[in-house]
Amino acid sequence: MPAEGRRLSGHSKQSSVAHHDRRQRKKETREEYAARHARQDRKEPAPPKTVAHKEWEQSVFKVPATHGKKRFHDFHLPEQLMHAIYDLGFQYCTPVQAETLVKSLAGEDVTAQAQTGTGKTAAFLITILSHFLQQPDKQKRDTGTPRALILAPTRELVMQIERDARSLGKYVHAVILSLFGGIDYAKQQHALRSDTCDILICTPGRLLDFKRKRLVDLSKVEILILDEADRMLDMGFIPQVRSIVLSTPPKAQRQTMFFSATMSPDVRRLAESWTKQAAEISITPENVAVESVDQITYITTQAEKPTLLYNLIMQKHLERVLIFANRRDEARQLRETLETYGISCTLLSGEVDQQQRIKRLERFREGKVRVLVATDVASRGLHVEAISHVINYNLPQDTEEYVHRIGRTGRAGASGTSISFADEFDSYELPKLEELLGKKIKCVHPDAHLLTPIPEIHPRRPQDRQQGHRRGRGNKPNRGTINS
Repeated sequence: MPAEGRRLSGHSKQSSVAHHDRRQRKKETREEYAARHARQDRKEPAPPKTVAHKEWEQSVFKVPATHGKKRFHDFHLPEQLMHAIYDLGFQYCTPVQAETLVKSLAGEDVTAQAQTGTGKTAAFLITILSHFLQQPDKQKRDTGTPRALILAPTRELVMQIERDARSLGKYVHAVILSLFGGIDYAKQQHALRSDTCDILICTPGRLLDFKRKRLVDLSKVEILILDEADRMLDMGFIPQVRSIVLSTPPKAQRQTMFFSATMSPDVRRLAESWTKQAAEISITPENVAVESVDQITYITTQAEKPTLLYNLIMQKHLERVLIFANRRDEARQLRETLETYGISCTLLSGEVDQQQRIKRLERFREGKVRVLVATDVASRGLHVEAISHVINYNLPQDTEEYVHRIGRTGRAGASGTSISFADEFDSYELPKLEELLGKKIKCVHPDAHLLTPIPEIHPRRPQDRQQGHRRGRGNKPNRGTINS
């Protein structure tokens, strides 16, 4: 019988002794509790910092020279980086990578206007990792003292940059840490105290919190990256960012790379104050949207939209779809209706807590759910491989969000499709979108087969049936419409 069963039976002397011992056990003090957990944390095995690449030869990485395209070979990058780039399947640079790396690898500051999905993250990570390999750290640094600092406005973007850094840096001996709010405060604090950090990726608020506790020292930063600076300005982070920048070495003694989707006068003034004689690079929104994403706009009505959406997903066998709604209540209703129609779905909006956001993103990333319904909280900093279609169930009220939304597909030169519904309530946004993109948006009426009535019995994929079973009877969504 298991030990627990013996204690519950109450028939043995040993059981009564066990109960007696438990009652007499001394209660831990707070200090003893903290010390015990610290000992347990120290016993956790550290993840490997590098992966051996001795068996790989750069000669197997063959990419033909093509007119008008820049290869990663053309930059004479260290072998460890070329190996990682080969593993990731990259061949030619995106425009922002080609223009940025020419300057940044030479140690110059860069100010770049580039949208998400252009490959800018890889550009600054390759710059950092190449610098580490070519100029190894010869000084002994204290814990929490990074060589490179990356600031980003949101948790999702920080987490994505960390994933990309680990992929590109898997053959480089570099310790990568991320700091962001919402979760894992104790774990992040322990990581800062336990190891020397090379690359620190963070949101401004959490970084300042640890800095006030003297757990972070920015005096040794050699490369500073400011990503999505315009959004940090919009979110009111600039006083915090200014405090952080002032804690790093003077701009003459560090390399700074400044990225922003838009370049307003306020953003430009920030760039000029934090960089030194920076090379200016501009990848315009219209180039990004037109070159990599096939854009379709359907003229429809509020009443037709649920049927059109269902038939697009089912008839075209779409497997990984990101759908944007303008409001939280619309997004919730849309998710419930899709699940009623037999389509596995999850929701991402500002009211979802951080733990759930991460879990839901991972389920979507792993293909466990077919559709992710989101508000614009997910339009930046979200990177999921193989999103083939982005659907704007509502046209965005902020026209610049259109580019951020469709940037979730067709990333880094891959092809993708954006589908927008223009109904009687939001089609007035089209002229503003055309002005932003600098081109006429072609609108079409949906084919008759896309307006076929939704069947009473909805076909489900096996994984969708399993997802519905896990929800349980008590959580079964109510049948309804997707109408706003």
